[in-house]
Amino acid sequence: MRKMRKRILSVLLTTVAATSLLAGCGSKDESKKAAGEEITVVSREDGSGTRGAFIELFGIEEKDSDGNKIDNTTTEAMITNSTSVMMTTVSENEAAIGYISLGSLNDTVKALKIDGAEPSTKNVKNKTYKIVRPFNIVTNKKKMSSQSKDFIKFIMSKEGQKVVADNGYITVDDKAAAYKASGAKGKIVVAGSSSVTPVMEKLKEAYTALNKDVKIEVQQSDSTTGVTSTIDGVCDIGMASRELAESETKKGVEPTVIAQDGIAVVVNKKNDVSEMKSSQIKDIFTGNVTSWGDVK
Repeated sequence: MRKMRKRILSVLLTTVAATSLLAGCGSKDESKKAAGEEITVVSREDGSGTRGAFIELFGIEEKDSDGNKIDNTTTEAMITNSTSVMMTTVSENEAAIGYISLGSLNDTVKALKIDGAEPSTKNVKNKTYKIVRPFNIVTNKKKMSSQSKDFIKFIMSKEGQKVVADNGYITVDDKAAAYKASGAKGKIVVAGSSSVTPVMEKLKEAYTALNKDVKIEVQQSDSTTGVTSTIDGVCDIGMASRELAESETKKGVEPTVIAQDGIAVVVNKKNDVSEMKSSQIKDIFTGNVTSWGDVK
């Protein structure tokens, strides 16, 4: 009976050992599979100021022989229509890579170092992180209401620029004059970029706390819609996270830079990659590199 028990125990131990070895082999295979997994490129929609700045800064946008700008973003890219959707998409897909406003970055995704520089407010200010674009408000001075003018005065004031800095963006005037409430009344409609929207909401809160008779409605869409809405008189102030095109300013609107913002390239937190060169980002977003195993 004892011999039988020893045999059974021996067989069980052998089986467990074999299972462990197979499991070990499976882990190695899974690691190799993960390392060679196909990259999921996630981009913003056409009309997004973040997309426009991103493709320009990384050389993804090029000119053809006739001088026309061509966006070479891979046709395989998943398209998202806002900063928040971009972050959610990347956070839920271990193979994803995308890009967002640096000021909107949170701990749901991982931001990559680019060319050795970490994306941070400090590095944008000292110019070691070079993936930077302006946050513009767009106005038609011929059609501006007194309350819109006063709100812009607040944005560019000492108090307004403090709101910009406190929310992780880079100020454009560190010596701005103090703001004095004017007793403004009425409604202001602000529309456009989803990247500018978060800081605009904070500016709205600070301003209306001082001017309780002004109602500000912030409508989130994209930069191109913000500019077009201002041109058409649908909104009082547009938001654009890019420079305006000459074709837009010819229609009577003009930009005012209220802040600067970096663009962070983001991956899933489980991704082992923590740094890339600009050339690698371009290769991935144009479809020349499609596997994480080729990212070295």
